[in-house]
Amino acid sequence: MIGIIGAMEEEISKLKEIMENKEVKQVAGMEFVQGEISKKQVTVVRSGIGKVNAAACTQILVDRFGVDKVINTGIAGSLKKEINIGDIVLSTDTVIHDMNVEGFGYKRGQVPRMDVFAFPTDEKLRKLAKKICEEELGDISVFEGRVLSGDIFVSDKETKDDLKKTFGGYCTEMEGAAIAQVAYLNNIDVLIVRAISDKADDSASVDYAEFERKAIENCVKLTLKLIESI
Repeated sequence: MIGIIGAMEEEISKLKEIMENKEVKQVAGMEFVQGEISKKQVTVVRSGIGKVNAAACTQILVDRFGVDKVINTGIAGSLKKEINIGDIVLSTDTVIHDMNVEGFGYKRGQVPRMDVFAFPTDEKLRKLAKKICEEELGDISVFEGRVLSGDIFVSDKETKDDLKKTFGGYCTEMEGAAIAQVAYLNNIDVLIVRAISDKADDSASVDYAEFERKAIENCVKLTLKLIESI
């Protein structure tokens, strides 16, 4: 079973529209839609925004729906000048950038007593997604790198530069690392797919509304082809 998580309804509505043999279940205030896409068994859900919502949603997918793969599709702010609006970032790993227990000797971003600093994502899924991007989304660029997550909408250059320098992130958003952490704890495959909607700087609040739709379209195209190819 493949689990598809989007933080916002706009990120998953198209997937639900084309799904066949649908069955809807309500759990923890979230609507989990089971069915088939490209003859594959999938469960699609809007997690809501932020790390807690994302983590709760992922664990429910594991416990109640038996997923063994999770694809998190959505939008993010770019942290690198070469990654432009509309481009795709595929996660190599993820870090919770607003985790800070430096007062106890931990490196910034390290979850205390976890055996990893960055939560890994699945290499096979990433390679497959990259191939699809190159073949199906030729008008945009695809990047493979670290995705940063925190309960902050990054919209100023100072914060952007700090995240880039401290963590070497490619993009920043609010859910992916929480989803990857839960996947790591449950030993299931996960991939974070992010289309760039803004530059995570002083223009972010202006860019966001204008470019959100195009970024989501790119994510949906990739997600559909990824489901079909798994």
